[in-house]
Amino acid sequence: MRPLLFCLPLLSLVAAQPALAKAAPAPGAPAAQTAPLPPQQAALKAHVAFLASDALRGREAGTPDYDVAAEYVASRMLAAGLTPGGIDGSWFQPVPLVVAKPAGEPTMALTVAGKPVPMAFGTDWTLRAAPGAAAVDVSAPVVFAGYGIVDAATGRDDYRGLDVRGKVVAILYSGPKGLNSEIAAHLSNRLDRARVAKAHGAVGVVVIETSQIHQVYPFAAMAQGWDTRAVTWADAQGKPRDSGAPTLGVVSFAGAEKLFAGSKIRWRAVRAADEAGRKLPTGPLAATLATRQRFTVEAAPSANVVGMLRGSDPTLASEVVVLSAHLDHIGVTKPVDGDAINNGALDNAIGIASMLEVAKAFGAAETRPKRSLLFVAVTAEEKGLIGSDYFATHPTVPKDAVVANVNLDMPILTYRFVDLVAFGADRSSIGPAVAAAAKARGFALVPDPAPEEADFVRTDHYSFVRQGVPSVSLNPGPGGPGAAATKAFLDNNYHQPSDEIDLPIDWKAAEDFVDVNRGIARALADAPDRPRWNKGDYFGTLYHGPMAN
Repeated sequence: MRPLLFCLPLLSLVAAQPALAKAAPAPGAPAAQTAPLPPQQAALKAHVAFLASDALRGREAGTPDYDVAAEYVASRMLAAGLTPGGIDGSWFQPVPLVVAKPAGEPTMALTVAGKPVPMAFGTDWTLRAAPGAAAVDVSAPVVFAGYGIVDAATGRDDYRGLDVRGKVVAILYSGPKGLNSEIAAHLSNRLDRARVAKAHGAVGVVVIETSQIHQVYPFAAMAQGWDTRAVTWADAQGKPRDSGAPTLGVVSFAGAEKLFAGSKIRWRAVRAADEAGRKLPTGPLAATLATRQRFTVEAAPSANVVGMLRGSDPTLASEVVVLSAHLDHIGVTKPVDGDAINNGALDNAIGIASMLEVAKAFGAAETRPKRSLLFVAVTAEEKGLIGSDYFATHPTVPKDAVVANVNLDMPILTYRFVDLVAFGADRSSIGPAVAAAAKARGFALVPDPAPEEADFVRTDHYSFVRQGVPSVSLNPGPGGPGAAATKAFLDNNYHQPSDEIDLPIDWKAAEDFVDVNRGIARALADAPDRPRWNKGDYFGTLYHGPMAN
């Protein structure tokens, strides 16, 4: 991996970064006069100021800028009284990232009833790269498999009665309607469905645009970003983690008409059934699809940062509550008003800052928690929860010792929150602990105000859920000014260069956020029993983790 720089002074590292900084105040300009912040609020602001500085250029995973941020977090863990929790007595768990980028424009063609049917790139289809082979050459008949879902928890099998061996499988982009939004989002995972296709013998997958996905991610936007890099982690042999049958592309509404031409299954009937939530017709199509695609595949080493606070109970100390937050952001992109650096102050420097202050509070406490606490700053969340997936799959402690995960991701702290949303709390016995910690500090728990966003599967605690670990991610709620403040951030600052330290961050709210998460971690660490999935919960049933009832 790229050498980490823990032995070098952090300030010299920052000074060495290439200058893309914004203009500094003019020499002699008077400094703004503000009242000093209380110690913990000042510490939170200091963490965010460093991590979201221009010098770190947006902390993109796999870059030296991220590595500097990782060194900073390790140094703060040391100062908080933690011990190294990484590999070989270090603070770091190397994460062998692999990056694939299209090498030139790909081609695709259909043959229907012996006649060639051109597929126009950018209009009829586009590319959504997935890490895998450097060369993809496929020519095979197409079978439509509906949503392409096989679900052990419910017994659903969209492949029942289909023979897709040696075929290209066509599936709809979005999942079926009428399900709980979190379950629907989980079932729509493209990589999972590509793995299912491969397990059934398919040689490739094409994903078809739907009205549901068009509302949030139109085909034109996908086509514009066709050359976006895809990231995963490598296995012990250095090969990209299995991404299933290669995803050959996304087919638009217009392309779907061509794909289904001449078949007994009509595209209009499929689209109507999808939109009405009815059972989809499935089966072989009349088309044969051929495509040629080339990629550059490169290693981009990164690391999770891991610190341990050993528990005090002789028996329970062998069990571990993990607190996580993602350290990476999206780096340098196209300029907006002359600024190209996406600083990521709220996404997620403030989550890292909060985690560090929770660690510091525990390190200074007279009584240590009974269970051990593991603080993990994960890489490559912005690439698809890659760092947390690697850690949850290959934890630096025994896998069955991990009893719970508390995740801190992008708390929007530009207002004095009055309530909280706890993603995942209602699925396990973690829920009462979260509610009690919030109530003790004067905050209520409220339902997710935007369940259609499926945040449960879009943040790092989902990686732990997939390993059977009860997990929760806490966010400030919509009460009071919350709904308006959240909308303002998402509309104007999310994944933009304007997500900076000069946002109107309420540092008292940030302090309260730290305190609630500390209370949750303390309750989980000191409880006599490890957390359990609620009886009959979908994810507890699906993953059969050690904490499933």
